[in-house]
Parts: sequence; C-alpha cells; structure tokens
Amino acid sequence: MSEEEFRRWLDVAVAEARAGAAEGGIPIGAALIGRDGQVLGRGHNRRVQDGDPSVHGETSAFRNAGRQRSYAGTTMVTTLSPCWYCSGLVRQFGIGRVVIGEARNFHGGHDWLAEHGVEVVVLDDPGCARMMAEFIEAHPALWNEDIGED
Repeated sequence: MSEEEFRRWLDVAVAEARAGAAEGGIPIGAALIGRDGQVLGRGHNRRVQDGDPSVHGETSAFRNAGRQRSYAGTTMVTTLSPCWYCSGLVRQFGIGRVVIGEARNFHGGHDWLAEHGVEVVVLDDPGCARMMAEFIEAHPALWNEDIGED
C-alpha cells in the first residue's frame, strides 16, 4: 500500500470527523477498509449526539461495516490515535493495520498495537492535528470527558 492510498482513505475519515463536528460532536472520524481497498464502513464519534459513551469513531465505522467473516487484512483508518478501547477492538478482531491521521493531540494505544503485530502508520497530517487542537481549545471539558480525564 502506498501513502497516497492511505491519504485517500484518511480523506474518508476526515469527512466523517467534520460531519461529527457539524452535529455538535467530537471531530474524530474513522473508516474500516477491506482487503481490496474498498470502504466497508465509515463513522464518527457520536458520544455527544447519541448520549452513548461507547460510540467512538472507530467503533462507529466498525459497526457500520457490519458483520465480516474475517477482519484479517483489513485496515482501520482514524483521524486520531486510537484510545485503549478502540485499540482493544483492533486487537480483538484481528484488524491488521491502523492508519492514523495524527498523534500529536492524543497518543493512544498505537504503540501497544505495534508491539502486538499490528502495522501502524502515523501520517502526522497537519489538517487532522489542527482540527483536533482547535476542538480541544474550544471545548476542553468535553475533550477531557471523552478521554476519561477529570
């Protein structure tokens, strides 16, 4: 896979993040990509909109992909380093690669994923970093709630 392809997939996740922000939610988007490079599912953090703390960007994309016979060879693309909850989802279902838009604003479980055989690609996308930084600055209490901080 090429960085160009990873960035095309990231565009899907960024569109989801922007949709979440437009709905008054947290701007984190994700997409689950199949072995053939096609989008299986896409989604965004809906914790605020649904009042459901379990609907992160990655879990939303995973749910929207529907049941798959196997997740081997799939890629989870996310605008922000995945938290421990979403990192666990990647491990639990054997998703083989995670492509991350940025890890400046939040460094989640991606090192742990790499240590356990998951291919991790951090694109360090300035647009993703800016979108998240602006959200954190404007909504620090909501951000702290999202990452489990007081």
